[in-house]
Amino acid sequence: MDTSYLFLIIFSITTIIGLWKLFPLAGEQSWKAFVPVYNFIIWLKIIKKPWWWIFLIITPGVNFLMYVIMCLLMAKAFNKRSFSERALAAMFGFIYLLYIGFQKNIKYVGPEDMSKRKPSMVREWTEAIVFAVVAATVIRTFFFEAFTIPTSSLEKSMMVGDYLFVSKISYGAKIPNTPLSFPFAMHTMPFSGTTKSYLEWFKLPYFRLPGFGSVKNNDIVVFNYPDGDTVALGLSQEDQAQSYYQLCRDFGWATVNTPTNINQYTGHPFGKVTYRPPDKRENYVKRCIAIAGDKLEVRDDEVFINDKKVETPEHAQHHCTVRTKGFVFGEYDFNDRRFIPNEKVLDKLDIYVDETFLTNIMGDTVEYLLNMPVSTFEKVKGMPDVISVERQMVKKGVYESHVFPHNPRIPWNTDNFGPLTLPKAGSTINIDTSNSCLYSRMIINYEGNTMETKGDKIYINGVETKTYTFKTNYYFMMGDNRQNSADSRFWGVVPEDHIVGKPVFVWMSIKDPTKNPVSGNVGIIKSLSQNSKNGKLRWDRFFCFVNEDGLSRSYLVHFLVIIIGTTGFFYIRRKRRERKK
Repeated sequence: MDTSYLFLIIFSITTIIGLWKLFPLAGEQSWKAFVPVYNFIIWLKIIKKPWWWIFLIITPGVNFLMYVIMCLLMAKAFNKRSFSERALAAMFGFIYLLYIGFQKNIKYVGPEDMSKRKPSMVREWTEAIVFAVVAATVIRTFFFEAFTIPTSSLEKSMMVGDYLFVSKISYGAKIPNTPLSFPFAMHTMPFSGTTKSYLEWFKLPYFRLPGFGSVKNNDIVVFNYPDGDTVALGLSQEDQAQSYYQLCRDFGWATVNTPTNINQYTGHPFGKVTYRPPDKRENYVKRCIAIAGDKLEVRDDEVFINDKKVETPEHAQHHCTVRTKGFVFGEYDFNDRRFIPNEKVLDKLDIYVDETFLTNIMGDTVEYLLNMPVSTFEKVKGMPDVISVERQMVKKGVYESHVFPHNPRIPWNTDNFGPLTLPKAGSTINIDTSNSCLYSRMIINYEGNTMETKGDKIYINGVETKTYTFKTNYYFMMGDNRQNSADSRFWGVVPEDHIVGKPVFVWMSIKDPTKNPVSGNVGIIKSLSQNSKNGKLRWDRFFCFVNEDGLSRSYLVHFLVIIIGTTGFFYIRRKRRERKK
């Protein structure tokens, strides 16, 4: 039996027996201890806490904290108030309830009346912190979560440095797979690059609460990174950002799985390889361009869904070869053999410095690789020393090993991908050695089967098969920054249980100095008097709603008016009351 379920059985039995012995001593009938949920309501009555606490008790993520609090209060109600007794109740409550229940001469004295005692500073801070943790965890798990755009994959729709709120209720909140975890930590402990922030010996199966809708084509979606199920820890979280599977393709499985071997990309050891459950994988944000049941194809960087061309997002970016007379976007230092970008020109065009490269020098003609949206093409074309601007494209049939399904028999690349039909729950496909590489990861990693190839035959769970019926829905995520986005073209589709939520509101946006080294390095104080173009703060992205095309208009002024008006109203009302007194 799985240790998670074994622990849950022991936990439940000892708790129920303990309550069965303690209920009569508090004036309640013992049979009530055996009725699920109702037994906790009676427990709350005994320790004189409000009935609505039951909603916190059944909420994954905070229920174990609430259980500890209730065990502590129950011990006090039966006059177990020494430090050692309270410590045992807090750490081993399910055993401690059983222990005191079978003690002789145990008496119910009721919960301690704290209203007659002046609370100490320690108690006040403890209660405030516990309340804040419980409230924030409930909100973060089931309603909204703060999120920061970490990469430029959705530029310029969602930009690096956008601070936003993600709605969990749009698609329905997921019950955490690993409820026993350190509050507000994703997968590693604060100030640690490798220590897990969660316990794996107790896990919950996938379950999603009802939401307001489902994922639709063109939705901007936050999801757990599918390729992050296995990670080479290295020395820091920066090392962990690399795809374990791509590292294995580049260096070999045996090399990556030897902790002391050096990762040539970082110069650090690969470190221990570990597995992460879905809810502890990195959060990514992309645009869902194809949903379950859709036929997807990318032809020369244009997306087709069910053989119909999809309109390219207004702010979509593309790699362009730009030829100029002389050095326009940066110079080459022949002494140090390095490219020095022209930060002022790039910043003015809002082209990121770290996405700009010098590719060739032919006499007076210089070639650059720039990443920019179509709207910037015309600005660059109109510059005096620019000769030409051409979009880069990988031709059809050119195999790129880092592109899914990573098999030369299916030579897809970033600009010519597919056709691929997204599996839908309940749909059945024919499967053989010619297409097994497209579906093996879904069948094995996401649907929990074994799959192997013997000659020209496919075996799933040890049985030869020519068809497979999928259990869940799958989605294809892609960045608007088409040629600088790690998305489903590289690591495959996203299963439904990885969907986290939908970005709904950007409340602040700050430029990254590494990408905008001129305006991004302007101080916050000085930026208060600067516009979005010249300062660090993107004022036009403050307090904006997220939609398919990017962001709505800014409601910063409206917000300030409400704040100033509300503050003024309460100030005037307080002054009037003071005059009357």
